[in-house]
Amino acid sequence: MEAELSERTSVSVIIPTLNEAATLRAAIDSARCDGMQSEIIIVDGGSFDATIELSEAAGCTVLRTSPAQRARQMNAGAHVARADVLLFLHADTQLAPGAMGAICEKMRDPRLVGGAFVRRYDSRSRLLALTCQLAAVRNRLWGWHLGDQAMFVRASVFRELGGFAEIATFEDLDFSRRLGRSGRIVTLCPPVISSGRRFAERGPLRTTLHDLLLTCGYLLHGIDRRPVPEAAPAGDEPVVPRPSP
Repeated sequence: MEAELSERTSVSVIIPTLNEAATLRAAIDSARCDGMQSEIIIVDGGSFDATIELSEAAGCTVLRTSPAQRARQMNAGAHVARADVLLFLHADTQLAPGAMGAICEKMRDPRLVGGAFVRRYDSRSRLLALTCQLAAVRNRLWGWHLGDQAMFVRASVFRELGGFAEIATFEDLDFSRRLGRSGRIVTLCPPVISSGRRFAERGPLRTTLHDLLLTCGYLLHGIDRRPVPEAAPAGDEPVVPRPSP
């Protein structure tokens, strides 16, 4: 594995989307900023904005699943990915220069099964800055990562673990905990920059408290088994990317 990764230094980047035209291009560009020829797979859950057109114009492979369900979308992308390392990137999160190289460098260690990045928000909120510091403590103490930290994993390990649980919430934390039990993980710098837009509607404090209560509930009671929408019938095929003009 070490020699193979050293020679290929390739990562499949999987981005689940639903009406993400406003932020998606920046996420795609960030995955290419190191000049690496990484495979980028967009798995769309039924966008009605310009997400699909933007993805095709950027030369990405596009899959369509319906209805939208993030864990199912990421699993679909992982199923067709060709690289030895899978990187799951949110459409409103940007990798920093050097991030892809840092993944490939660390994953040359055969003992390492995966990890994620330190997270920062594109916000001046002191509360959100504090949550990032607390997340770093969580990463150091327990090795738990969330989806907006750009989680990555060896493809072989992802398959062994059965991918993401297709559950209503906390598929990222559930997978991170299982991943940590399977081998060594790492938290990398430079940090990813994630959008603070989710906190805008109700405010950083109310949204953070709501997230904390949900997390406590998950940790106390286990996986959220609420039903998720049924997938569309089999037969959806990847959209062949159009060459860039």
